[in-house]
Amino acid sequence: MTTPAGNTPASKTIAPDDRKKYDQVFMQVVMSVQQQAQASKPPQPGNLAAMFHKEQVTEALQGCAMLIAGWNEGMIDAAAISRASRALKALGETEWATRVEGLVKIDEAGDEAGQ
Repeated sequence: MTTPAGNTPASKTIAPDDRKKYDQVFMQVVMSVQQQAQASKPPQPGNLAAMFHKEQVTEALQGCAMLIAGWNEGMIDAAAISRASRALKALGETEWATRVEGLVKIDEAGDEAGQ
């Protein structure tokens, strides 16, 4: 994955054989991230915190949907990784954000990617 100016990584094409080989790992990470985001709670009481929390959960879920769509097209979508990762960090789920960020290396690190 190359990183042009601005530190925004580029999307990465995944070989069909790698996609088939790592499909279960990729989907397991994405589904776990979705569950984690949905199970998270606002960090403090109040309507503003609840509204911010709901927005971040939505962002994480949309990032996951984009990841799945890209994966089905044979690529790892950098914008989806960025969107999901940002939202997870805002939810205080930094470990899960790191797992999402690791998906870009799924074909490089084998089963360790995203774990």
